[in-house]
Amino acid sequence: MLRLTLAQMRRSLGRLTAAAIATAIGTGFVAATLLTGGVITRSSYDAVTAELAQADLVVEGDVGAIHEKIRSTPGVVAADPLAASGAELQKGAQRSWQLLVPVPSDPHLGALRVEEGVAPATDDEIALPEATAKRLRVAVGDTVDVRYWVWDDDTQKGTEKVVPATVTGLTSDPEGAWTRFGGASLVTLGALQTWGDLDEEFVWDEGMIVHAPKDTAAVQAALQALSDDVRVLTKDEASDERIRELADGDNVIVVIVLGFAAVALVVAALVISNTFQVLVAQRARMLALLRCVGAVRGQLRRSVLLEAGILGVASSVAGVVLGTVFAQVALSVLRGVQQEVPLPEYVQVTPVVVIVPVLVGTAVTLLAALVPARAATKVSPIVALRPMDAPDVGSRAGRLRLAFALVLTVGGALAFPLAIVGARTRSDDAVIWLGLGMLGGAVSFVGVLVGAVFWVPRVVDLMGRALGRSGAAARLAAVNSVRNPRRTAATSTALLIGVTLVAMMSTGAASARLSAAAELDAHYLVDITVAPTDGDRVSAEVARTVAGVEGIERTALVRSADVTLGDDRWMTAWEVTHEAAKVLRDDRVPAALRDGAVVLPVDLGSSSTTIRAAQDTVDGEPTTDAPTVDAVVVDSPRTGDVYLTPATFEKVVGDHATTSVWAMVSSDAAAGEVVDSVRSDLSSQSVSIESAASERAQYEQVINALLATVIGLLAVAVVIALIGVANTLSLSVIERRRESAILRAIGLTRGQLRLSLATEGALIAGVGGLFGALLGLLYGWAGAAIAFESLGEARLTVPWLDLVVIVAVALLAGLAASVIPARSAVRTRPVAALSVE
Repeated sequence: MLRLTLAQMRRSLGRLTAAAIATAIGTGFVAATLLTGGVITRSSYDAVTAELAQADLVVEGDVGAIHEKIRSTPGVVAADPLAASGAELQKGAQRSWQLLVPVPSDPHLGALRVEEGVAPATDDEIALPEATAKRLRVAVGDTVDVRYWVWDDDTQKGTEKVVPATVTGLTSDPEGAWTRFGGASLVTLGALQTWGDLDEEFVWDEGMIVHAPKDTAAVQAALQALSDDVRVLTKDEASDERIRELADGDNVIVVIVLGFAAVALVVAALVISNTFQVLVAQRARMLALLRCVGAVRGQLRRSVLLEAGILGVASSVAGVVLGTVFAQVALSVLRGVQQEVPLPEYVQVTPVVVIVPVLVGTAVTLLAALVPARAATKVSPIVALRPMDAPDVGSRAGRLRLAFALVLTVGGALAFPLAIVGARTRSDDAVIWLGLGMLGGAVSFVGVLVGAVFWVPRVVDLMGRALGRSGAAARLAAVNSVRNPRRTAATSTALLIGVTLVAMMSTGAASARLSAAAELDAHYLVDITVAPTDGDRVSAEVARTVAGVEGIERTALVRSADVTLGDDRWMTAWEVTHEAAKVLRDDRVPAALRDGAVVLPVDLGSSSTTIRAAQDTVDGEPTTDAPTVDAVVVDSPRTGDVYLTPATFEKVVGDHATTSVWAMVSSDAAAGEVVDSVRSDLSSQSVSIESAASERAQYEQVINALLATVIGLLAVAVVIALIGVANTLSLSVIERRRESAILRAIGLTRGQLRLSLATEGALIAGVGGLFGALLGLLYGWAGAAIAFESLGEARLTVPWLDLVVIVAVALLAGLAASVIPARSAVRTRPVAALSVE
């Protein structure tokens, strides 16, 4: 049988090539998804922990008592504190509030890069960001004045100090670690303590980052053993925690990547199965002839499975190579387009990336071959030689098939609402609910495909009757499209799979963009905050200057003050006036405000709490009674800020307030450019400028890079759809060459035959395209709802333009797949075609 199998493969090389292409593209899709998932995860992790540079370990907690022990632990090459502060820099009339970070003891622990000059070596030196140096109009070697405040605990007052500092270098922030503050300046640790007015305890309060490249796990265990009051995490563990904090307890990046990987596995299985079933079904008559000349059923099954195994392994390996090349090319393009996003240079090929697609491709090809081979050998050879009709609903086999399809479709669909409710009520198990949703989607879609032989021909028949009024060729196409319901269903299903995938991912990506934007709105409420460096109030001139910057949509003067909540938790309270509410990105905060209440982030919520101005507390003892207010919890994680109505703010804070400016960046403006303009226009003012818009834009760039990757995967999905429909329609046209020859012999012209075949292809493809777009929309909505309900509220949308393009491409695919084989049919003389068996 081996020789027979190899001979059959050589004889059917053309058909096997079509199946091999579908298998290779399917497995390549899986490989590309896994590879790009790794890139997305890596780049997302690097983005949220950019300030950790290339640290191997992060020690969280107060490390003041053990920082020397950390540095002396075997395996630790370097360790630095996670300290930062700020000071105002001045050169003539130009001013700029600047974030200060210490010079790293090892290059692996520094997020900033010195582009020109050198890093500071003494306490009277500083390295400035290039943009800051440009605003202050200084270069390497010049001096700037550092203005800072020193707090006197005895007098409870601050004293302003001014000292000169030499600019030793210019820094850049390649990973965007300090984008929110417009970059950072490098200073020595001593200068940081002095200019930032930091005592020894505060320097070590934020923890340390550690460079320990060798035997990192052992070093981590050794550091953890130093104290129970600290936590020692790897950088990836710290990244995971920060993403979970951003996503309210879930690693949304992992959830999304797992979702795309699951989709890739299901789609590859469906495409390979459909294509190979068509291939084997076309050879049912040949298998029956082999049985007539003495081959037994077991031999034929083994022959088909051997053929499928050889084809599956070879094309799956080719698919992995194809997927890897595609992922690397896509990554290279993204690195050129998204230069602000930290992307790795190369994709990481792991054993999982190689093994999983090969196993999936081979296993699915074997299973796809087993089903039709078993069907072809189960009946007698004489019966197998006759054309196979579609199952009749009235027959026992038809009723069982219909019942099975309904059970799968309805049962799988019921998993969607269960998964959505579970993701909303038990968000900690988001991956489980996503898995349930993917399983339900796969099961229901299989049910649709199993029942396609019943509903597709009927829909095609209805549409064909409408088209049949336009001419003889159209009537012939309408009749031919339903003469073989099994073939019609197989052809339409091939396109249905691809279109459903494309529409689903397009809908999911659009909904993901809206949902992610809503989550970013919740975390970054105010685009730009301009605050006075002297802790008093900004001038009206500053407010007018900010409002006049191109790209600023609206501004508001806002009062704030330090307050203590309940058990002396220090927070920043903001007065939300009617004008300020219009500047906030998330409308849930102003909607929750009322007099006598304080709006709290979700992790600080309680039924009621006390609140007082921080200045009403001296040496930990309150000087006034604290009013009790209702605590209104906004169901979204936020920064350590609370929000009050003007009446409640006046009652609690009184005259202790600082006036700042809130500004909103226009949606059509580039946030980074607008923030730079605000800094430049306020370069003569003594203010600090904090830009959540810049940090938000950085996360949006990561999301855009993710969606750009999805678009690349969609391109692969389109190719899968085209290959699938071309395979089935081409085989259909080839199978009907004798029929076409008879029509030619009785007077049908070449043009009419071409038009008839093109109309038939467009008719069948149109049904697959329309239903695929509808199914893709529903599946995309369900997937987005499950993935984002755990984060807050999923925002669903309909990508109308994408759906129209998808259906149009489906129609063109049907035309192309039928017209090209039709050229061969019409060029063959009727006598020659009638002689073909």
